[in-house]
Amino acid sequence: MSHSTAATADDAPPPAGGGPRTPIDRFFDLTGRGTTVARELRGGVTTFFAMAYIILLNPIILGGAKDVTGATLSIPQLTTMTALSAAIATIIMGLVGNAPLAVAAGLGINAVVAFQAAPVMTWPQAMGLVVLEGCVIVLLAVSGVRERIMNAIPLSLKHAIAVGIGCFIALVGLVDSGFVTSSDQSPPLALGTGGHLQTWPVVVFAFSLVLMIVLYVRKVPGAILIGIIAATVLAVVIQANASIPQGGWGIVTPDMPDRLFAVPDFGLFGNVDLFGAFGQAGVITALVVLFTLVLSGFFDAMGTILGISDEAGLVNERGEVPRLGRILTVDGVSAALGGVTSSSANTVFVESAAGVGEGARTGLANLATGALFAVTLFLTPLAAVVPAQAAAPALVLVGALMMTQVAKLDWSDLGVAIPAFLTIVFMPFTYSITIGIGMGVVSYAAIKAARGQWREVSVWLWPVVVLFLLFFAISPIEEWLGVK
Repeated sequence: MSHSTAATADDAPPPAGGGPRTPIDRFFDLTGRGTTVARELRGGVTTFFAMAYIILLNPIILGGAKDVTGATLSIPQLTTMTALSAAIATIIMGLVGNAPLAVAAGLGINAVVAFQAAPVMTWPQAMGLVVLEGCVIVLLAVSGVRERIMNAIPLSLKHAIAVGIGCFIALVGLVDSGFVTSSDQSPPLALGTGGHLQTWPVVVFAFSLVLMIVLYVRKVPGAILIGIIAATVLAVVIQANASIPQGGWGIVTPDMPDRLFAVPDFGLFGNVDLFGAFGQAGVITALVVLFTLVLSGFFDAMGTILGISDEAGLVNERGEVPRLGRILTVDGVSAALGGVTSSSANTVFVESAAGVGEGARTGLANLATGALFAVTLFLTPLAAVVPAQAAAPALVLVGALMMTQVAKLDWSDLGVAIPAFLTIVFMPFTYSITIGIGMGVVSYAAIKAARGQWREVSVWLWPVVVLFLLFFAISPIEEWLGVK
């Protein structure tokens, strides 16, 4: 028996109609989606390890900012709220949306809260705007508007979004690991330090990436998860025996903690002033912040949902995602929950693609991811052991897998090729899924109009084009309105 056959024999989904289905199988439709409990749980664990950094990074971003009164948020309390919010939102998404889409505090959105909202209002007022953002997104979802907008996006752009997210998460992995570094000089990106790979953390990244690739192409179940664990062990050994400068690993240093357990602090829960921002910062300023939050949350999640669902094989021939209405509603509720917990707006994480790469196809994977987030409420010291260099290779590998969808695009048609290209390149080049989608949608509509085919653009897409034009012009609009 070959290695790959032996490794996957117990992992193969049961044949349709091959016997009675268990309650878990029926609830999550495991057989219908060609997956198993073992594969889903393994995918959920992999997703957790790929995104566990948010438990540490989100408190650093929010805790490093001051509100209009000079107040700061407690790092321990933020850590607890980030883990709690992610656990609840991810589990709800799994049970209601039945999709392998993990949810946690969104990067980019938390920066808006920390550096755009907080300086002109109090923290409770800023979190009140986050709650309102979630409510707006829920209203758009339950009214069917958000689903109509997503379905109005042409199939070619949906494939391009998946490819663009693949490029984006690959770049995120390369930069977070230090394998690629940024610079204020030319070129803006470079290999390692000064164009050379010369640090132990980079060795760990390279080891993890090569191991994952070898195991994955050999079809070893758990290839990505095995790579993360093996690289973490190597990182701990290196950290204990090598002289690595402070911050050499990035956010997480792989030191064995002196204690495993920590008591969670729920002090920030419910610390929200729903409408106070409009009085404190002014109606126009508060509305601009709210508009930015809604647009970023709306389209970041939309792109991620489409891209990962496409990669998981859940998108039908018309480009539609099953249970989309439920998924979008849960996404809005999750955003509001982030405000209630003062952890910033939650959104679907692109790192969910790591679990999909391990075979996750249903919401059962989310139960594993959410359970691990819940456990980290008490094990935050242990969660701080896995460095980016161990987990980031998963993003690079999955990025390569998502890139294969570029073959679905008709590059001979400039009406498809140009919007697809702009969508793909602007996501990594601007570090924003939202901007990539905006460039693709606006250019698609512009080309159709230039060809006299503007009627072929869905009526639901034109308002989106206008919103993106407003989004791109937000700075001069703010200046015109006198908003500082």
